Amino acid sequence: MTAGTFRRLVVLRHAKSAWPPDVPDAERPLGPRGLRDAPAAGRWLREGDCEPDLVVCSPARRTRQTWDLAAAESGVTAPVTYEERVYGASTEELLDLVRETPAQVRTLLLVGHNPGAQELVLSLAGEGDARGLEQARTKFPTSAIAVLRVPGPWSSLVPGAARLTDLVVPRGAKP
Repeated sequence: MTAGTFRRLVVLRHAKSAWPPDVPDAERPLGPRGLRDAPAAGRWLREGDCEPDLVVCSPARRTRQTWDLAAAESGVTAPVTYEERVYGASTEELLDLVRETPAQVRTLLLVGHNPGAQELVLSLAGEGDARGLEQARTKFPTSAIAVLRVPGPWSSLVPGAARLTDLVVPRGAKP
């Protein structure tokens, strides 16, 4: 298999949210730490050369805010799809979404929630960075970014087929 047949899946868990009273879960905004960390995630995407060709984002307020702040810092101009199915999705539902990715997309960025984001990464990563895999098993914190190398077409992606190449948790500087 040539290097050209590999794709890259980048999974970003939304930044830290606030818990205002009487606000529905889907409308919870980012909290102060999230407002600091989301731009740091964008800087990491830029510096880590992880510019996506397509972004699939949950429509929840905290994921949209995370992506808006990260995109502004990263300079990413890829099209964004706000997909209802990401919110509250199971591992299998997220995997189905990834399999629907158009063939011409080389790097897909998925902005979502736990436990789905963590479980998707663990399900797909058959091997890879040992420290990153252990971190993902232990905790997939807010603003965590996992980068998976995916062999072959998106449509044939199966659990255990990918390789975890990076797992980072970018944090913004406190004022």
